[in-house]
Amino acid sequence: MRQLFLLLALLPGTAYASSVDALKALLEQTTTARARFAQMILDKNLKMLQQATGTMQFSRPGKFRWEYDKPYEQVIVGDGSRLWIYDKDLNQVTVRRLDRALGSSPAALLAGSNEIEKNYALVSLGSQEGLEWLEAVPKAQDTAFEKIRLGFGKSGLEAMELRDQFGQITVIKFSTIERNTRLPPDLFSFTPPKGADVISE
Repeated sequence: MRQLFLLLALLPGTAYASSVDALKALLEQTTTARARFAQMILDKNLKMLQQATGTMQFSRPGKFRWEYDKPYEQVIVGDGSRLWIYDKDLNQVTVRRLDRALGSSPAALLAGSNEIEKNYALVSLGSQEGLEWLEAVPKAQDTAFEKIRLGFGKSGLEAMELRDQFGQITVIKFSTIERNTRLPPDLFSFTPPKGADVISE
């Protein structure tokens, strides 16, 4: 589940009065998105633990395809009812119910209904590093993340930072963002490769 929280983080937009307004408008106006991403995981002392790159494609509500190409190949697909995670190196597929997998996770912040303030307390942090930042703090106590920061720029959501309960930080930066592009429906279906181990949870 190391990348589940990143799955739906790519909603581009325009300038709004605040980052909170921007997030709400994006949820209302974006049906599909596609982008490249670069991800870094840092420990509590900001030491680099891992880097990864890949592509993300998204169709609301609840359908997405997140593909890592470096340093390992992994595909994560949400088909609307189930979540599929395929690790190519292990030739292993994990499948679980989408509603249980997302819950009140950061993925649900952008994937589920537009009523985001039901699960998160939203605070506009103002301008930093050329972006307008929003902080989302989960209201539930049993989430993996302490808080999430979303950075909005001219092309929409350009950066995301997630801090877990142990102080570890995941930073994602997005590029080549396309919004409301026609995406083939079969992108959001998954059939386990022949010979793969399938684990149902």
